[in-house]
Amino acid sequence: MFHPFAYLCEVKNKGMYMNETMKIATGKYVEVAYELHVGDEEEGEEYELMEKASTEKPMRFIFGAGLMLASFEAQLKGKKAGDTFKFTLRCEEAYGDYHDDHVTQIPKSSFHINGKFDEEIVKVDKIIPMYDTEGKRLEGVVVEVREDIVVMDFNHPLAGETLHFEGQVLEVREPTVEELADLSPSSSCGCEGGCGGSCH
Repeated sequence: MFHPFAYLCEVKNKGMYMNETMKIATGKYVEVAYELHVGDEEEGEEYELMEKASTEKPMRFIFGAGLMLASFEAQLKGKKAGDTFKFTLRCEEAYGDYHDDHVTQIPKSSFHINGKFDEEIVKVDKIIPMYDTEGKRLEGVVVEVREDIVVMDFNHPLAGETLHFEGQVLEVREPTVEELADLSPSSSCGCEGGCGGSCH
């Protein structure tokens, strides 16, 4: 049987201090459950479910740490556990327009390992981390593998999309030392909010 005192002791032993009235602000640990749909009604597009964070597997992040879209965080600021949210971000507020010139042809030789093309890694729809001439990390999707070249798309997967979020704030509290380390920018996948489900 659920015993609230036992639960409270367990929480305190972990160094987590619950506060149902604590509001989302910079430096707070936040958990949210939500559904993300894309589509533009004005263009006659039907909504398509792109991402879902459930109550069992919520989105976890440190507010204001730079991992999430600033426009996404702006919609959550000041909310507390139990609050619901529903908002839309136009593409210019999210990941920008889709740019055709971000689709690039790369020589197959760039993907050789020990003189051999890596067919296990470089295949259509695979996301591959790359670096530009300035050493900046980029993530691209393999669009096509031809005889001598690999076509990659370096647009964000949600570029050009209107984003529709609907969900609920599950938890707001001070983060533990471990969470500060685990959810820091240096531990992220580097794509601001949406790398397969938990990097907004």
